[in-house]
Amino acid sequence: MSERPSSLVTETPRRAVVTGVAGFIGSHLAQALLESGATVVGVDRRNPATDQTAGTNLASLHGFPKYMHITADLLTCAIDPVLFDADVIFHLAGVPGVRPSWGPQFNDYVGSNILATQRLIEAATRLNVPQLVVASSSSIYGSTSGGPSGENDVPRPASPYAVTKLAEEQLCLAHAARGDRPISVVALRYFSVYGPRQRSDMFAHRALKAALTGQPLRLYGDGHQRRDFTYIDDAVAATAAAAAAPNAQGIINVGGGSNVSLLEVINIAESLVGRDIQIHTDKALGGDVPVTRADPRRANELLGWCPAVDLHDGLRAQMRTITQSAYDNAAA
Repeated sequence: MSERPSSLVTETPRRAVVTGVAGFIGSHLAQALLESGATVVGVDRRNPATDQTAGTNLASLHGFPKYMHITADLLTCAIDPVLFDADVIFHLAGVPGVRPSWGPQFNDYVGSNILATQRLIEAATRLNVPQLVVASSSSIYGSTSGGPSGENDVPRPASPYAVTKLAEEQLCLAHAARGDRPISVVALRYFSVYGPRQRSDMFAHRALKAALTGQPLRLYGDGHQRRDFTYIDDAVAATAAAAAAPNAQGIINVGGGSNVSLLEVINIAESLVGRDIQIHTDKALGGDVPVTRADPRRANELLGWCPAVDLHDGLRAQMRTITQSAYDNAAA
């Protein structure tokens, strides 16, 4: 797990646009595409020169001559020059997170997840870009019976964030259904992606950080909530495959097959580090559903994709990255 697999991209696009490139999934995807030989145009509203997280995430792209970075907000920038001559757009830009979506920040969710997406896909159809792969979310399913969620299940989004992600994917699919300017659209519903460079507010990162530092872990709810954890390299492989598979279209689940409780993640983190985690419990968050679990059959059939990294190995790789980052910061 110390070296990046060389086969994350099975078929190399000539020129790809990655929006949200300074984010967790976007930076990993751009790196994999560049390593496969693609030309990549990365777009993000965060400036890597002034935003520490963006700078850290994009550091892996330094030295690739086929990488072009654009700092721009898709809600206001001139989009046509960004998309010119692209074979595929990987649209990963957007505002994430369930908790902040309740309240005044909702306007940013609407602007980034819906209105900016509308501008992007209008430009894509105008320029005849043939493919769009858009990042959706398992949060769209909402509360379920606990069984696997299939792409044809009725969406029941339980948070404002989930509502905007449902609107975003359906907006893209509506454009794909037009007959006058065809564009192929795949909406990937990611399930709890984790791994190196994951956002610091996400649970896997927080659990590992608590184990490594001895600082308490805030646990919302009783910890029996179950998530289908998906390692970042598996998510990247599915994303790249969505642009390469000839019959890929519509909604596709991307779930890692590690359906475990948050308490089980805590136990793994403790065993990896060799330290018990002090837990501070708090009430469950609004919109925090009891179970997410993917039905993986459509991803396997259309993309030929199956997750390859189990939770123990993935968390171990993430732990090493957190440890290295702390060492580098201390030495700086």
